This record gives sequence, C-alpha cells and structure tokens, in this order.
Amino acid sequence: MEPFTNDRLQLPRNMIENSMFEEEPDVVDLAKEPCLHPLEPDEVEYEPRGSRLLVRGLGEHEMDEDEEDYESSAKLLGMSFMNRSSGLRNSAAGYRQAADGACSIPSARTLVVCAFVVVVAVSVIMVIYLLPRCTFTKEGCHKKNQSMGLIQPVATNGKLFPWAQIRLPIAVMPQRYELNLHPNLTSMTLKASVTISLTAFQATWNIILHSTGQNISRVTFMSAVSSQERQVEILEYPYHEQIAIIAPEALRVGHNYTLKIEYSANISSSYYGFYGVTYKNANNEKKYFAATQFEPLAARSAFPCFDEPAFKATFVIRIIREEQYTALSNMPKKSSVHMEDGLVQDEFSESVKMSTYLVAFIVGEMKNLSQDVNGTLVSIYAVPEKIGEVHHALETTVKLLEFYQNYFEIQYPLKKLDLVAIPDFEAGAMENWGLLTFREETLLYDNSTSSVADGKLVTKIIAHELAHQWFGNLVTMQWWNDLWLNEGFATFMEYFSLEKIFKELFSYEDFLDARFKTMKKDSLNSSHPISSSVQSSEQIEEMFDSLSYFKGASLLLMLKTYLSEDVFQHAVILYLHNHSYASIQSDDLWDSFNEVTNKTLDVKKLMKTWTLQKGFPLVTVQRKGMELSIQQERFFLNLKPDIQPSDASYLWHIPISYVTDGRNYSKYQSVSLLDKKSGIINLTEQVQWVKVNTNMTGYYIVHYADEDWAALINQLKKNPYVLSDKDRANLINNIFELAGIGKVPLKRAFDLMDYLINENHTAPITEALFQTSLMYNLLEKLGHMDLASRLVTRVYKLLQNQIQQQTWTDEGTLSVRELRSVLLEFACSHNLGNCSTAAMKLFDEWVASNGTQSLPTDVMTTVFKVGAKTETGWLFLLSKYTSVGSEAEKNKILEALASSEDVRRLYWLMKSSLHGDIFRTQKLSFIIRTVGQNFPGHLLAWDFVKENWDKLVQKFHLGSYTIQSIVAGSTHLFATKAHLSEVQSFFENQSEATFQLHCVQEALEIIQLNIQWMEKNLNGLTWWL
Repeated sequence: MEPFTNDRLQLPRNMIENSMFEEEPDVVDLAKEPCLHPLEPDEVEYEPRGSRLLVRGLGEHEMDEDEEDYESSAKLLGMSFMNRSSGLRNSAAGYRQAADGACSIPSARTLVVCAFVVVVAVSVIMVIYLLPRCTFTKEGCHKKNQSMGLIQPVATNGKLFPWAQIRLPIAVMPQRYELNLHPNLTSMTLKASVTISLTAFQATWNIILHSTGQNISRVTFMSAVSSQERQVEILEYPYHEQIAIIAPEALRVGHNYTLKIEYSANISSSYYGFYGVTYKNANNEKKYFAATQFEPLAARSAFPCFDEPAFKATFVIRIIREEQYTALSNMPKKSSVHMEDGLVQDEFSESVKMSTYLVAFIVGEMKNLSQDVNGTLVSIYAVPEKIGEVHHALETTVKLLEFYQNYFEIQYPLKKLDLVAIPDFEAGAMENWGLLTFREETLLYDNSTSSVADGKLVTKIIAHELAHQWFGNLVTMQWWNDLWLNEGFATFMEYFSLEKIFKELFSYEDFLDARFKTMKKDSLNSSHPISSSVQSSEQIEEMFDSLSYFKGASLLLMLKTYLSEDVFQHAVILYLHNHSYASIQSDDLWDSFNEVTNKTLDVKKLMKTWTLQKGFPLVTVQRKGMELSIQQERFFLNLKPDIQPSDASYLWHIPISYVTDGRNYSKYQSVSLLDKKSGIINLTEQVQWVKVNTNMTGYYIVHYADEDWAALINQLKKNPYVLSDKDRANLINNIFELAGIGKVPLKRAFDLMDYLINENHTAPITEALFQTSLMYNLLEKLGHMDLASRLVTRVYKLLQNQIQQQTWTDEGTLSVRELRSVLLEFACSHNLGNCSTAAMKLFDEWVASNGTQSLPTDVMTTVFKVGAKTETGWLFLLSKYTSVGSEAEKNKILEALASSEDVRRLYWLMKSSLHGDIFRTQKLSFIIRTVGQNFPGHLLAWDFVKENWDKLVQKFHLGSYTIQSIVAGSTHLFATKAHLSEVQSFFENQSEATFQLHCVQEALEIIQLNIQWMEKNLNGLTWWL
C-alpha cells in the first residue's frame, strides 16, 4: 500500500511499545460461568499489559464508566460482607463477661458462628495470598506490577469465548473461500455468504476466525466424511473482532471441513473494508461506487475470514450487480448470468493462493483502456468522463511489467492486471493482486493540467504497486512486524525501476530527498526499529510510516551498493523463487543473500544491526596524513546532553564508502566495513579532502574534523562539480543536521551553503531551501519577523541569478522544470524580485479567459497561490474547483485556496472537507497540513484538530497514516512551552491508546526540540545573520 503524500515527507511519528486497549471484555464470574468449551491447550494468553494500571481504586488513573460499575459492584460485595460481620458482632452478646471476671461458656450457636467467621477469614487470607493484588475486571484477573495478565474472554452471549489471544490459533487453516456478494449501492447494504474449506492441523472443537460489523444469520458445518450439513453455535468476541464456531464433533488432524456463514452488513461509510462513495458526473448527476480497502485489518469487516497474512487461501468471488454497473475482482471474469429484476451475477475465476488483505472487488460505472502484454491483459479503469486521462498510466504499466518480469525472472502469474482510479480513496494506492486501486490523482494524467511532478508521481506509484505483485503478494511477510519486507522492497524497486527505464525523470532526486526526511524522523528518541513487535490494531496501523517504506528502501540501496548490483539481483531472484506463495520472515531474506555470497559475508549479521535497532549511526572522520580515523555512535537529535540515551549498546556494521580529490570520482570509490566502535582506513596517497558516504548510498550521517570541513567547503567554492549533485546535497544535509545538535556551529553550515551561488542542480538547492525553511517557519511563527526576513534575504542573494533566469514556461528537462517550480515558489511566497507581479499577470489573463487559457503546468500552483491572495481571485478559484474535471488542476487550486491569509476561509475549507461535500474527505489531511504551514493558519489548524478529533478518528482510524499526517501537520511548528503543555494535555485527556500513538509522542518530542533549538540559536542568528 502506498500512503498518500503529495508534499515532502512529514516529520516523524513514534512507535507504540505497549499494548493499548480502548475498551475491555466483559467481567467473568469464574465461580458461576459454566465452561462448556474450556480453553484448549496453548489457548490461554499471557498478554503484555503495557503501562496501563489494572488494579482498580488505587487512584492512579481515572476510571471509565464501566470501571466505575465494577468498582461499585466491589463496594456492594464489601458492604454485604460488612453487614454480615456487623450481624456477627451483634450476636456476640453471648460472650458477656461474668461478674467474677470469668468468661461465660459460649452457646453452640455462637460456636457455629465463630467457626464460620474463622473459615471466611481464612478463605479471604488465602485468596489474598494466592492472588496478590488481583482484581477481577472485565478482562479477568490482573496482577499489579506484572507484565503478563491472564485473560478470560467472554462472548456477547455471556458464555466463555474459547480463545484469548489477538492472533488466531493455527489448529485450523483455510484452503478455499467461496464468497457470494449482493451489494445495493443505493441503500449501501450488503447481503452475502461465505463458504470456507478448512483443514484441521490440530485436534480441536473450535474454529476461531475474524468477523466484525456483520449480522450473521446462519452458520452451518460439514465434514468431508459425513457430507451432512449441520447448523452450529457461534460465539462473538467483538473486542478482538473474532468469532468462534463450536463444531458438533471434534475436528481430526488432516481432515477437511466446510463452513458456511450467511450474513448481512452495511457497506462502510469510512475508507476501510467494503466501502461506498457517491460522486457527481460531468452532467452533475449523483453516482454510486463501491470499492475495497482491506490492508491491514479490514477484510474481516467485509466477510468472515482468517484475516492474517500467513493464512493464505484461494478465492472464488461472485457478485450480483445492477446492469449499468461493472464489477471487478482480483481474477478475470469467468461468467455473467442475467437474473430476474434486471440483475447480473458475475463469477470470477478461482484466485491464486493469497492473503485476505489482498482480496478486492469493485462495483461502479467504469470504462477502460487495455493492452495485451505477453498473455496478460493490462487495463486502466476510470469513471467514464475521465477515460481520456488513462493513456499515460497504460504506457507506464506496460513498460514496468515487462521490466519486473525480466528482472525477477518470474512471470506475473495472473491473466489480467487491472488498475482502477477510485473517485474517493484514502491511501495513495493499494496492491490488491490483479486489481490495483488508486486515487484518481495518482493514476490519471491530464496533458493540459498535469505538471512534470504530477506525471512523476503517477509513474512512481504504479512502479511501487507493481513491485508489490512480487514483494508482498507472491512472497508475503508472516506478520505485520515485518511489514518493511513488503513496503521497503516495493519502495526500493519503485526508484530502482525508474532509474533503469525512466532516466529522464531524475527519480534519484526524490529518493535522496526521502532519505533525508526519513533520517530526520529516525533520529528522534521516539523512533522504532523497522522490524518491531506489534499486536494491537493501532500498532499495526502505525507500522505504515516512512520508516517501513523509506528506511527499508534505504537499507536495501546500501546493501545493493555494497554487494554489487549482480549479487543483489541474484539473491532477490533466489528469495522469490524459494518462497513463492509462502509467508516469510526477515531471516528468510538474509538466508538467500548468504547463500549467494556463499557466506563470504554474513549478510544476516550485518543487516540485523540495521533492522532490529532504531536510529542510525553518526560516523566521525578525522584525517591524519594518509590515515582516516573513523568512529561510530548513535546520531541523536537532542540538544540537551543530560537526556541523551546511552549509546553503549548501539553498534552498526557500516559500509564506509568514500571519494577523494586524488581519484577519478566517477569510476573509483573505496569501501570498507566498520563493524566496531572505531577503526582506521589507510589511504593510498596524500589528499586535499575526503568525502565519506559516496552519493549518500549509506544510511548514516558523517561529521568531519574542523580542517576537513574547511577543505570540503573550500572545494565547493572553487569547483563544486568535482562532487556529484548527490554528494553536494548530502553535505548540505549533514552539516545542517550536525549544526542542529551543536556538533557544528550554525554559521559554518551557512558558510558551506554560500557555494550555492554557483549551483544549478535541483537536489542541492532543494535541500538548502528545505533546511532554511525549517528555520524560517520557526522564526516566523514566534514573531521574529525581522530575523526571518534577514534569513530569506541571505538565501535570496545566493539564488538570485538562478531565480532571474527562470521563465514561466514548461521548457527544459524534467529536473530543470522541477527546479523552476521550486525557485519560483520560493521567490513568490516571499515576494522577492518581480515574481509576484509576473505570476499575477498570468493569473489575470487566465481569469479573463474564464479559466480556459492554458497555463504552464509546472508553475500553475505558484500562479494560483499568488492569485488567491485577493478576494476576487480566491472566489474565482473556488468556482473553478467545483467545475473543472482534472484532479491535477483541482489539487493545484486546492493548495492555493488553503494558502489564503483569511482564517475564516481556512476554517471553512477544513470544515467542508470533513463533511466531504465540495472537497472530498480524502483531501482533509492535505488541507490541514497546508493551513498549518502558513502563519495565519498554524494555530487554526491545531484548534480544528482538537475540536474535531472524535470525528477524525472515526473516519480515518487511530494510527492510520492520515491521522499521523494530521497530528504532525497541525503541531510540528509549535515552539513554546505553552503549546507543548496544551498539546500534551489534550492528548492525555483522550484514551490511553491515543496518547501512546507514535505520532502523538513524536509531536511532543518535536515541539520540545523546536523549543531547544530556539533557545540555543536565536541569539547567534540575531548576531551574525
């Protein structure tokens, strides 16, 4: 899956280290509950409880309503016991002292009562002794200060549910699903049934699978031996989204069984599961559309299933639809049968063996354009009025499919490959096997309004999703802790394939930029290893972050560069061949590499230092004659030494590449492996300078001794082109990151940047503008307008010649055109030179033509943003947004509308998108980020998020990439203790699961870092800038 982001990578989001639960199962009275189907061997779960206090009444956490009920029940039980004790005390009249001081002999009744009291007291003491600090809550017995708690789950009907774990048991495995669906797109309801063929791998009475949101009306069971269909009992446990089928007979190992479940459900109104959308066509008619998004945990909401990646099976899907609609699924259509009432039933061929999250089906009005590629029919689908925008996608898909088949030496296994533009879709795209789904803006390309960046985005995302057909679909991770095997590989292949067959796109610039932003995230204390233990749905959702995608891809780039391209390819081919249609773990990948390297290099040992620990190394280099002294430590983005984490346990095996002035740069680079804290590299000659981490292929930051920084800065000023544009951008990134933690004076970073006056490549200029924009945004938001203006002036002096050379056209190579967009956007946003005047002239001409005059696509956004600063311009853009058909043009208009300085309009934009009327809700995170980036809206965006938090998480789910983006986009420019306190207080008052979200913890850390940065650098900037 490709999380959608059409701007720079967002700053980091943290990992969840504890299990979080928003609600708890029902209370269990273990003394009274009849155990009809007791827990089977290995079915008792000891589940980590994390930091949540499970002992009630200790005052450390506020109780929710249910907890208060249980506390009240406990008090009532206590009162009952006390009342009985009072009665006993009252009956003690028989113990009155005789006049002579001797005790009278108690009566027989009194002895009985005393004996009862003693028995009760001993029983209470034994319970306290045997169950120390134990409270029976809805989840059963929990013991304070223990990380493991026994859970006794209870089904909705009050009976014991026979499985306690979040993960399903492996006693029964699905082999085949037959899924019959009848969606009604008008009422947004679904009638359906699923027949599951099963094999028992352990003896059991229970079949545990996933289901949520379905009204199950009938469940029948049949064994292959008896062939007699019998209705069976079903237990539901919504807390884990599980159901249990109680078999009428014990399932025997190796035997096959069939389970049929009939149910009904509502088609989802969120972006998860089988969901419905409405849209207006070119004639302003209301249309209906339904599609699926199952990754990671939503297949269970569309049909009962074993909804974990390792439970692979085949699928036969039948869909009943109205005649005007087209139905699509993973496999080619096998037959269509006309039924009564004008309905049609489509049946699709049986699928290959695959995971449930890859199942997909779509119903709607669509047209397509197709081309055969070596027996595979490639088709691009869109709503009828946008079929003219699919040609670019079809050409791109055909080229990429042929490249991947040749590179992997494995043919794409299906007879068809559909790519569908969905009118409303949260993710960027989804790799469902044979039925790839996309946002319209990530698949469609309009020649008159799509920019070079738009075309590159479409190409990149198609490349990503096609790579998944091998990495993820053919070979799948066993569990979500290894999601990076899917997403890291698909991201790596996305850039690798574009470098091979679309060189003109200069995609390496985007990959370099992505690595810089990912390392920014990974340098936080709240980062996490890319292979991390996950259990809860929030934890799984949050694995879909930039670390899984871009850190995973960066590590693969580093490995490919170190091993050589041939060795890398051979290992990948071996891995795919050995594990086709299987579920794997990270070790399986490294074993394939070790087999190819013949253990001359232990790739598994090397790569585990990168995948199993968070962060990355800072490599410090000092040149002494012909020796390079190198040492490693963790790079940690914090300015306060007292809270630096201990890095004693952090050790990476680092491929150290370097280039010097004494070698032919393009042909020779040296590589060493640093697998200790420090080491020595011997040079073969005296050199003037050395640049470590050639082309930034290694996932680490490099710090040099003062004289070595001076030598590199001197070389950049004399002749920057001795170094590649990747290396120049890398030096800019590294020195500003090091200045951020106090390793290098900030003034030295600006000294290095002074060479930009002679720079004309996109990557270095883009990185320099990004680094300085971070400073500008903090200064501006805190009201230091004079200092912010001086910063812009300093940068403008360096880039003035390049800006003045730009034309308002679409001429030049793709890299030149992207640089034009960046430079003119910078100049116009800060009202530099005559940029705004030229943009306003183009805008006025466009308005005069009623929006029909063609604008240069690469500068269209800049023109619109300048025009939107006037009231009439903003209103005209709004009118065009509702009438234009091109998604590319809509996005450019929307960015301009969200850049307004009128807070009333900004608030209306966010509110309208939340409602989904004029602006689709899929655009909301983009709107919030854009509003939050600019001075008038940065406080407003946060206020909107606070005010609508409940609606946001209902629509997008806790932990989702969209929620991550919204939290980061509305808080990342805060830099005061008051804002830190406000953000922390808000999230503390939400559920514990919310407060523990990666993105929340990272937002708090970023605000703290912003505060520290301002405290450390404000005076220095004021003095010398």
